[in-house]
Amino acid sequence: MIKLSVVVIALNEAANIDRCLDSVQGIADEIVVVDSYSTDDTVALAEARGARVLFHRFESYNQQREHAARAASSDYVLALDADEYLSAELRESIAAAKQSWLTDTYVFNRLNRIGDTWLWYHPDRKLRLFDRRKVKFTGIGGHDTVAPVPGATKSDLPGHLLHHVNVDLHDRTAQNNRLSTATARYYYGQGRRGSWLRMLYKPFFRFLIEYFLRRSFLSGFYGFTVAVISAHYVFLREAKLLEMWRLERVEKEEPPASSNH
Repeated sequence: MIKLSVVVIALNEAANIDRCLDSVQGIADEIVVVDSYSTDDTVALAEARGARVLFHRFESYNQQREHAARAASSDYVLALDADEYLSAELRESIAAAKQSWLTDTYVFNRLNRIGDTWLWYHPDRKLRLFDRRKVKFTGIGGHDTVAPVPGATKSDLPGHLLHHVNVDLHDRTAQNNRLSTATARYYYGQGRRGSWLRMLYKPFFRFLIEYFLRRSFLSGFYGFTVAVISAHYVFLREAKLLEMWRLERVEKEEPPASSNH
């Protein structure tokens, strides 16, 4: 049987960290929490649950998750956010995988909750259980992805990774603002130019994808609002990127000559 390290990234997650760490009891041989200098009780609560807490300045989600995975004692890692936790079925599936590790990486469904609603019809697949020697950590701005390296194998596990993604719509829109800024800055740093055309058409197509192709319409009120807010995220990302290039141009311009009256 393999030894499993559970690694969790956190910042001011006192409201969620207990639920997350309680869900991995019995399957975790080690719990590592990488904290971005929380100012609430996150660290104390994590240590009370037996976690080894490390501090690391936040740079990006993919860098933070990779740092957490590299800090683990075992090569076999379950990577979580502090606002995620395992369903009973997924915990049993992971326990079985520990007994008979058959592949390099495992993927499972994440079930997101906003307000009082679970978005059952909004598919969200995540690779979070893996041999860290067989994955790479990538991401753009405010998003991260754990992906198999070429030649690595992948299998599915039954059960849900439960995610309390947003308390309410205010929280959702505030998150949108943060993530769109982070992604725009990433694109700006990569030299990607802002575009009026992308700012106009990309939000429209994002709404169609979210609402129809990803079936958000089946989730009623929150399904519709999540699709609209997702489109708004794209608009903010493209608008902020365009603004960054505009401001750079303004900074390079010579100030107008002063005139004496």
